[in-house]
Amino acid sequence: MRPLYSVPLGIAATGAACLAYSVGYEVRAFRLRRVEVPVLPRGARPLRVLQVSDIHMVSGQGKKQRWLQSLAGLRPDLVVNTGDNLSDPLGVPATLDALGPLMDFPGVYVFGSNDYYGPARKNPARYLQAMRTGVHGMNNPDGSARRGITGAVHNPWEKLRDGFDAAGWLDLTNTRGRLNLNGLDIEFTGLDDPHIRRDRYSEVAGGPSADADLSLAVVHAPYLRVLDAFTADRYPLILAGHTHGGQLCVPFYGALVTNCDLDAKRVKGLSTHQAGGRRSYLHVSAGCGTNRYTPIRFACPPEATLLTLTPTR
Repeated sequence: MRPLYSVPLGIAATGAACLAYSVGYEVRAFRLRRVEVPVLPRGARPLRVLQVSDIHMVSGQGKKQRWLQSLAGLRPDLVVNTGDNLSDPLGVPATLDALGPLMDFPGVYVFGSNDYYGPARKNPARYLQAMRTGVHGMNNPDGSARRGITGAVHNPWEKLRDGFDAAGWLDLTNTRGRLNLNGLDIEFTGLDDPHIRRDRYSEVAGGPSADADLSLAVVHAPYLRVLDAFTADRYPLILAGHTHGGQLCVPFYGALVTNCDLDAKRVKGLSTHQAGGRRSYLHVSAGCGTNRYTPIRFACPPEATLLTLTPTR
């Protein structure tokens, strides 16, 4: 007869092995996701868009820096940075160094909450509770969290912005911008982070400009109110990050949380969103980093995405 203590010991051993794998290997097992999205005008040449997100840079993360630098070898037509670059007030130089080769290419960016504020230690169970209650970040129904963030470490996001701007990347913080890429006039509409209620859709509302060949929507956190607005305004593709793909996923099941009100089935990768009788493509990056206090991923490798935009069928 097998001793009764063998079962809990086996569970403990399995848990320890999973923890060692997720901390020691998967969190640094960087991947490149490739997807194709048919949104260009007929007859246009394909456009290669590299999306990087949720880097959460901490000083000393040399492997992550080298991997990000290597992505320049893809020679994208455009780089889209969907925010949360920092997880350390001292991480700006390392972030700019890691993204330096990519800043030789045209780019656009928005910021996430962790670009503005340093992370805090949190009980992971809070994310499960948030999925049950529907209250995420500063988006509680009574509005009390909208009074502002107090006691947080302020990251030097201005230095990050200045570095991106000096390279010619477009700041899409609650604004629009344009680039000419492959002979196409591409319009971008961006929002500041909805997770901390810095988004101001009224300042960019109105939908794509009639004279643009393509209009793309960019935001850090894919909250439904934002996705609904972009989709109803007829944007064909929305790019977002924030979710970390669930970060700790169950094999053959998927993510348990999204850290916003997006459903778990669309926590990462390409999907669609419907609102106002219209449909948009939605791509959510699982990102390539983690909060410095939870440096762990399981069944959800860190990633960047190369989106190949092709003509509509």
